[in-house]
Amino acid sequence: MPHNHVIALHGGAGVNPARDYSEVEAHLGALVRECEEQLAAGASAIDVVEHAVAAMEASGLYVAGRGSAPNDRGEVECDAAIMDGARMRAGGICAAIGLVHPISVARAVLEHTPHVLIAGDGVRRLAEEHGLALVSNSAAHYRLPVGVEPEELHRLDSGLAHGTVGAVALDRQGRLAAATSTGGLFGKRAGRVGDTPITGIGNWADSALAVSCTGIGEAFIYAGGARDIAARMSYDDLSLDAACQAMLEEVARRRGDGGVIAINASGEVTMAFNSPGMKRAVAGANRSPSVAIF
Repeated sequence: MPHNHVIALHGGAGVNPARDYSEVEAHLGALVRECEEQLAAGASAIDVVEHAVAAMEASGLYVAGRGSAPNDRGEVECDAAIMDGARMRAGGICAAIGLVHPISVARAVLEHTPHVLIAGDGVRRLAEEHGLALVSNSAAHYRLPVGVEPEELHRLDSGLAHGTVGAVALDRQGRLAAATSTGGLFGKRAGRVGDTPITGIGNWADSALAVSCTGIGEAFIYAGGARDIAARMSYDDLSLDAACQAMLEEVARRRGDGGVIAINASGEVTMAFNSPGMKRAVAGANRSPSVAIF
């Protein structure tokens, strides 16, 4: 019997209540509807989350892919991860330079290597081996995402110091998948890696749930991230929402902020955050599409 499919997206928890995010809302609304149509037509969860994140990377509206900010050496380094819960297979990349779609290279790690995480120059070599798009002109490719001003790029206390994109999906066959991508902290030290590419922290999917996190990566690492949510549900018998809230409380105790989107095998969705807002959208069978920022 087909499952009630559902897709949830986030465009990061680094938002400013004084900024206009109408362009982001329109993009998320169109994208979540497109992804829901793909799921309704029988597409797999893993394909749909990759497609969603690649679209957000390409838009330049978010702190991922084209919208990523340079590090302290003036280079853009990206991190990404993707996981297929049905196969319990994951792929991630970190500190990667010159990728048009970091999430697609993470998918190549999953599909074409025995590894879970590849870093630095090894990521670009993998992309070249599989004919994945590379950035030919950094100055022309990258742009500041919506809600970010040039003077904020090196102010880690600005409240807009981070951003990430992610997608979680349940398909009609009951398969769960998650994908997450980021350009990391603004003005970060070269080589810094946050939670996003670490399977089980910034990104996770299994037979029970799919999770994508966004926020200050160091705090999510200390808090246990996505696998902490899974553990609270399994060992403490918490609901999806309660488990997500409990993990975010631990993030706050670690002086971090951010958010999480998660779907369980029954199609329940949680989109929780402890920051001023989180760009987010959801759609699915018997569920009207919705988009929100604050």
